[in-house]
Amino acid sequence: MDALIPFTTSGSLVDLVDKKVMVILRDGRKLIGVFRSYDQFANFLLESCIERIHHRFEYADKDIGILLIRGENVVALGEIDLIAEDMVPLREVGWAELEEKIAAENKRRERDHAIKDKVLASIGFVNEGREGDAY
Repeated sequence: MDALIPFTTSGSLVDLVDKKVMVILRDGRKLIGVFRSYDQFANFLLESCIERIHHRFEYADKDIGILLIRGENVVALGEIDLIAEDMVPLREVGWAELEEKIAAENKRRERDHAIKDKVLASIGFVNEGREGDAY
């Protein structure tokens, strides 16, 4: 009966050893590498690791090499399907070029939020961080 209960501890990571995985960290970074080892705290070692950033249908990679990741910083961890990975319609571009596009998009988004907050304030809604009756 106990054999039917799935692992909910770091023991469930044993199936990922020596497989290509993607890790999403608490700070939003996405890492791809070969899962080599782990411990009882779910700290693990990635080999041939890269950091990947995305913007629309473009991506860029930065080589990291070998990386030790603390388990408490991991939001998601999953195996990459090597066949499906080749069919993703993304175009690789340079890291600096993509960082510029992401920064421009973030600047535009901040500007749009400022305009929205100003319009909402003009009709009686309260901006975040201020006291008032409107929630």
